[in-house]
Amino acid sequence: MSSTAHSKLADVTGIDEGAVASAPQVRSVYVYEAPVRVWHWINATAILVLCMTGYLIGSPLPSAGGEASDHFQMGYIRFAHFAAAYVFAVGLLGRIYWAFVGNHHSRELFTLPVFRLAYWREVWAMFSWYLFLRPRPNQYVGHNPMARLMMFVGYFLVSLFMLVTGFALYGEGLQTGSWADRLFGWVMPLLGQSQGVHTWHHLGMWALVLFVIVHIYAAIREDIMGRQSIVSTMISGYRTFKD
Repeated sequence: MSSTAHSKLADVTGIDEGAVASAPQVRSVYVYEAPVRVWHWINATAILVLCMTGYLIGSPLPSAGGEASDHFQMGYIRFAHFAAAYVFAVGLLGRIYWAFVGNHHSRELFTLPVFRLAYWREVWAMFSWYLFLRPRPNQYVGHNPMARLMMFVGYFLVSLFMLVTGFALYGEGLQTGSWADRLFGWVMPLLGQSQGVHTWHHLGMWALVLFVIVHIYAAIREDIMGRQSIVSTMISGYRTFKD
């Protein structure tokens, strides 16, 4: 069959074995196990709910007419915030557990090889790619070194801060002697009592919002321009390399 006839047949049937045979090979590595992927999306949902409700708690909507008990608007918002906080906290504890029993990629979120020069070389290499000083990033199977640094500082440490300050404020509402007050009451005098803790907690929310924006941008950019999967990896678990 001539190439022209073959091309016309491919247009009709959609079958083009020649194109498949000549296509570049895509390599894939299984990186993120199912518990890590499930946690990622549950955690993302919890953060979204926490930020939306947290913003409304800090900057309430205009008051509705009539008795507050007829609407319970802020009550529902606060309940959603507290429920999402429990999901967020339990999820992080589960994620820490999985770092001990999962594969070595599951530990990248909590550990940084800060005393290894090779690590910082790769951080700079990735940073220079984000600055458009390199045409391609290196091929990293797990988190790239710069993402690993940002995940540890921008997500893990900020998350711990938000949990500590959040449960301290929660304990204030549960009153003295509650479990939250006994475990996190020490935060109040440390950060300037109730108003100070509210302010720091609110600033922490904006730090998480900034992290999420950068995280999404970096993931999509690396997926497209870096020629290696990022977004789909957190769905399938497989990291694919297109070059």
